[in-house]
Amino acid sequence: MPYAAAPVPPLPAHQLFVFLLQAGLLVLLATACGRLAARVRMPAVAGELCVGILLGPTVLGNAAPAVANWLLPRSAEQFHLLDALGQIGVVLLVGITGMEMDPALVRRRGTTALSVGLGGLLLPLGLGFAAGWVAPDSLIPPGIDRLAFALFIAVALCVSALPVIAKTLTDMHLIHRNVGQLTLAAGMVDDAAGWILLSVVSAMAIGHADVGSVTTPLAATALAVAVAFLVVRPLVQRALRAAERSRDGNIVAAGATALILLGAAATQALGLEAMFGAFLAGMIIGSGPRGVRVHLAPLRTVVLAVFAPLFFAMAGLRIELGALTRPMVLASAVVLLLVAVIGKVAGAYLGARVAGIGPWESVALGGALNARGVIQLVIATVGLRIGVLNATTYTLVVLVAIITSLMAPPILRWSMRRVEHTADEQLRLRERSFLPAEAAPEPQPET
Repeated sequence: MPYAAAPVPPLPAHQLFVFLLQAGLLVLLATACGRLAARVRMPAVAGELCVGILLGPTVLGNAAPAVANWLLPRSAEQFHLLDALGQIGVVLLVGITGMEMDPALVRRRGTTALSVGLGGLLLPLGLGFAAGWVAPDSLIPPGIDRLAFALFIAVALCVSALPVIAKTLTDMHLIHRNVGQLTLAAGMVDDAAGWILLSVVSAMAIGHADVGSVTTPLAATALAVAVAFLVVRPLVQRALRAAERSRDGNIVAAGATALILLGAAATQALGLEAMFGAFLAGMIIGSGPRGVRVHLAPLRTVVLAVFAPLFFAMAGLRIELGALTRPMVLASAVVLLLVAVIGKVAGAYLGARVAGIGPWESVALGGALNARGVIQLVIATVGLRIGVLNATTYTLVVLVAIITSLMAPPILRWSMRRVEHTADEQLRLRERSFLPAEAAPEPQPET
């Protein structure tokens, strides 16, 4: 009889200590910087994004390298512990965002969302390709075809960051506004297209692009949406109604968490981004009975107060901004940033105007979708891993991601002052709140 396999040894004591210290410090600093950002009329996510830069190689790594190496050792095993925790946080955040979507508005104004999404996708895609095609040779890794590099830059600039947008809209009390709902729907269009394009361009960059590299992501996206709404949704609806009758909030929160994580795992297995599955799962949960949403309020609080700030704080830990001291790199950064901002804001604005949206709402949509944040960070990491970006271009792409995320709140605040509340927005705030109906808040002004 063969012996049973030896049990997996537990996490070493020192590794566990460092992980707990890192997580606790990141949450503490993210909360403090988030409050500080709120004091200067920026949403909390702006301060949270800056924490990683302060603790990463850009600031702490240069000011106190010994402390930085002790607190954040350059060990893959140690860093992956934080990565795993952060990935759970961002998946749950996207799931919570999906719960706050209004399916009726998406069905009613799906053509509008598609127009905004395509406008915000195609123009930055074209401008990004042009920028990559004329980029200096020093920004292109040896052995990488210029066409593959230009296509990769185009994909990096055409996406929007649904998690950052969702957190910004939540912080500014805009997620229940029509502009907020259309932004999320259009952002989903951008992101779905972006992940498909990323799959194709990555295949080109590593040298085995074929018809399957184009059709497989498209088929996987269609399969995920069809299964989610035709098969999973009816089953989840029955389960949610049973959970509502049981009045056990723990079962509801645990079931919702499991569904979001399993949805993320399913799309990841299909070769798509995990956040796409989490968003679909959140939409399915959000379409359930209103009483269920009240039981999910504690989960939402924990995700927004702990997991999301932790993830955003981690986003800057891999960034080294020292390369910007070189004039050529700095000039390239400015050009790339201008191309990114003009392409996304102008593209979304034109798409919104074509769909009949007013000028100020169109500006707000463009400003919100301009936030690249986490998605561009993920794409930059993929580019670095497959060799289509070098360390300098990786830093430039990440810098664009952070700056565009910080630009979104001022643009939203400036434009939304000129957009009045509507009756259906007030109704949506009450109906889709995570509070009991009698305790649902009145609409708040943008801050």
